[in-house]
Formats: sequence, structure tokens, C-alpha cells
Amino acid sequence: MKRAIEKDTEKGTYDGAAFIVARHGKIAMHEAVGKTDLEKNRKANVDDVFFIMSITKQLTTTRVLMDIEQGKFTLNTPVCEIIPEFSIKGKQKVTVGHILTHTSGLNTELPFGLPIDQVGNIETVTAAMSNERILILPGKMVSYNAIAAFSILGALVQRLDEKNRPFRQILKEDVFEPLGMKDTALGLPDRLKSRIVPVKVRDKTPGLFDPLLLESLNFLATEETELPAGGAVSTVLDIFRFSEMLRRGGTFNGLRILSPDTVKHATTIHTGNLPNHLWDYCREMYGWPVFPANLGLSFFIRGEGIFPTPLGLTTSPGTFGGLGAGSTVFWVDPVRDLTYVFLSAGLLEEGHSIMRHQRLSDMVVAAVID
Repeated sequence: MKRAIEKDTEKGTYDGAAFIVARHGKIAMHEAVGKTDLEKNRKANVDDVFFIMSITKQLTTTRVLMDIEQGKFTLNTPVCEIIPEFSIKGKQKVTVGHILTHTSGLNTELPFGLPIDQVGNIETVTAAMSNERILILPGKMVSYNAIAAFSILGALVQRLDEKNRPFRQILKEDVFEPLGMKDTALGLPDRLKSRIVPVKVRDKTPGLFDPLLLESLNFLATEETELPAGGAVSTVLDIFRFSEMLRRGGTFNGLRILSPDTVKHATTIHTGNLPNHLWDYCREMYGWPVFPANLGLSFFIRGEGIFPTPLGLTTSPGTFGGLGAGSTVFWVDPVRDLTYVFLSAGLLEEGHSIMRHQRLSDMVVAAVID
């Protein structure tokens, strides 16, 4: 496993990575390979702080599910019941569940005219999305919403918070601190800047994301930046702690974050056989087949069949996890009781990144001998 990653970095496929493999909650491998800042010739370290990209979605989802457990709203609650200004241009029936399963029918890109320096402002993004029209009837199509829709979820939680805390503080106090995720934050606090891995796109293949948009995190991310879809920073050990909470059914170190039934529901496929239209460009570029989206409540699920998947082809069908743009992945295989976290530097085009993750994930499974 380590040698395979070293070969990747030696070829310049990506710069470096930190990763963990664990079985039954016991860490078997906790390594850092290559470099995480080529310009400074900085060697990768296990405590490097990475922009985890869309793994942020699973962190946000966890806090949304906590509100559902407390009865503040349900998956069937229309967004406009909590955000009244959202109830125009055909969005009246968009529910919390639609957003979590990427079946809302909302614009999957940034709202038209939204300045890039406002992407990290939850209320500004929510206002812009509220003024957008519905593009597809809710529940009829899966189209992964990479950025904007999860700001709406952040706004839901924020507006119902009894302490009137900003969403970054809600995540810190209600999720990160209980799990001991001391090196995780929404936004980039000053205390973590010395260890941050800069976002650099190494694979210049035109694809899903504009490299300039991804690399803008280097100068846009501050202590107050709130991008619930992809703006968190963390270490490989902290994401392992989060994964452990999920593997254990919502509890970690004796503290309950979610109930076992909620975790099971969140990591069950809710999109049927619908494909994820995010990958239409990969079907054309790389000849990928049409395959089910296999999405739970923001979680990616392995499912069954042979097709490109970052979770590996040999993991069990119920394996669940998260994926970050061109760089990061984590998954839990509940049958093998196996956990894998991989955070990398030097971003790949998304299609290439998924095939990289698939190859390495299958190597992790192949190492299990009993």
C-alpha cells in the first residue's frame, strides 16, 4: 500500500498523502508519503492539515441529523418552512431529504452572479439560492450539488440554534469537540495555518472543477469562512475519529453523537437505480457506463456491480463513506469492520481521482486475511 502511493508520487501523479487503515477500530497503518508542499519542499507528515473538500458534507450532515433526532424538523420538512424566502420559483416542495440525497432539482453550480469571495458566507449563498428557480422536479433526478445546496442546510441549523451561534461554532461545539477532533474546523483558523496543505491542482485535464476555483481556497479560507459543502480542514486522524463514530453506530469514547438507527438510515441507499448526472461528463470523456448513484443521506454507498467507485470494487455492498474533490476519501466497510482514510496533496481531475481511489481501496481490502 505504502509503496504504491510512493510510486504515484514519484511519477508526479500527485504530491503526497496521509492515510490510515484500521480493523475493528485498531489502527494498523498510519503513514505519510511524499510531500505536501512542493514549493517549500515540505515532507508529508501524519499531522498535516488538509482541505478535506466534500467530506465536509458528511460533517454537515451529521449536525443536520442531530437536529432531526431532536425533533426540530424531519427529512420531509420543506425547506421553506424554516427559510420562508426560499418558497418561490417552484421550490416550495424541496425538502431537507431532497438536499441530502442530491435530488432537490436545484442548480448544481454556484448561483449566477455570486462573487467568489461570498461563497463562504452561508446567508449570502442561501439568499442567492432562494432566488434561483427549480431546474428539475424534486425527487426525479440525482445531480450531485457540489457547493451551494449545503449552505442551505447550514442556514437551517443556524436559524434554529437556541444559542444563535454561527454554523462553524455549532460544528465545533457539537461535533468536533465531543469527538476529540482538535485539528478540524469549518474555515481555516489561525492556529492551523502553519500546518495547512496548500491546494494545488497537478492534473490539468479539463474536467469537473475549474482549477482556479479549487485553488481559491488558499486565499479565501479564513477563520470566518463557512462553506458547509466543502470548506472544512482536518487531519487524517481526526477524520478517522469521525469514521469511528459512524462505525460504532453513532457513539465515540462513550459520547453519543447519533443513534444507531440514524447512522443506518443515513448510510442506506435512498436513490434507487437513478444515475448521478454529475458523472455524465465522465461517461463521455472516459467511456464510463451508466450506473446507480448509490447515495444515502450525503454518504456514498458501494452497492453492487462493476463500475467506477472510489470505495473500491471489492468492499462489501454496504460500505459507506465520503469523497472530496480530486484528493480525499474515507470509507467504512461494516462487514469486514474495516476503515480507510486517505487525504492527498496535488489534486487530480475527478475521474482520474476516483480511479486512483478505487485502486488503492481494493489494495486495502486485499490486505485483509481473516
